[in-house]
Amino acid sequence: MPPFVTFLTDFGLQDDFVGTCHGVMKRIAPELEIIDVTHGIRPGAVLQGALVLANTLPYMPPGVHLAVVDPGVGGPRRALALRDREGRLHVGPDNGLLLPAAERFGGVVEAHEIANPAYALQPVSRTFHGRDIFSPAAAHLARGVPIEELGPPLDPDALVRLDLPEPEIGQSRIRATVLVVDRFGNAALNLTREHLERIGVVPGMRVELAARGERYHAVAARTFADASPGDLILYEDSYRNVAVAVSRGSAAKLLRVREGSELLIQVDAP
Repeated sequence: MPPFVTFLTDFGLQDDFVGTCHGVMKRIAPELEIIDVTHGIRPGAVLQGALVLANTLPYMPPGVHLAVVDPGVGGPRRALALRDREGRLHVGPDNGLLLPAAERFGGVVEAHEIANPAYALQPVSRTFHGRDIFSPAAAHLARGVPIEELGPPLDPDALVRLDLPEPEIGQSRIRATVLVVDRFGNAALNLTREHLERIGVVPGMRVELAARGERYHAVAARTFADASPGDLILYEDSYRNVAVAVSRGSAAKLLRVREGSELLIQVDAP
């Protein structure tokens, strides 16, 4: 099996950034297979990138997982290469982006700062570490370079971690946070089906949603087929997050929410 690198960024596809990083990796490892997870993370949205990475990597082949959502590029944040308990390797900035995914595979067992100039492009740009530091490091790791060759070891407990929002759960209401909005306008929340069951929400029940001072009625549903076009539904998505959607429409547009927005779910709505 050829070596694999999965690649996730907030670079978008309009510019040359993704293609340039592909080229850097293929020049180092021509046999490399690169899987583009997504380059559509909202610019600088580290939490969104971390959650998408954690959701998708269990479906990816073992290998090197390269992720670059790096609003602190050029600053004091470190460049990281990590090994998780299952042996997968993770490359990216020390801003919390990599850790939720690594924790899906047992957590970080080895961490190194990428600091060896032999495994970077020279000179290193102050603004494009994806090209000059992270892509070369990922390609060299995929070719079999030992992780310790990239730089000095780091204490895994000293790595930057994200504060993941926790829901506030009462007797008949939940205050949730929008974690990710996809291109269809579906809004994934920091909730699971078990959270809904704790306040008595089951499929078919009508609930009230409140966002930005406005109130809406929604139905707890199993699938989009359970709703008529235009209906607002609360459902469990393919990654087992509770999400809000509009059948054949955009919940994010209707509710005027984005990543980080609060949403109140009320079961005793009139």
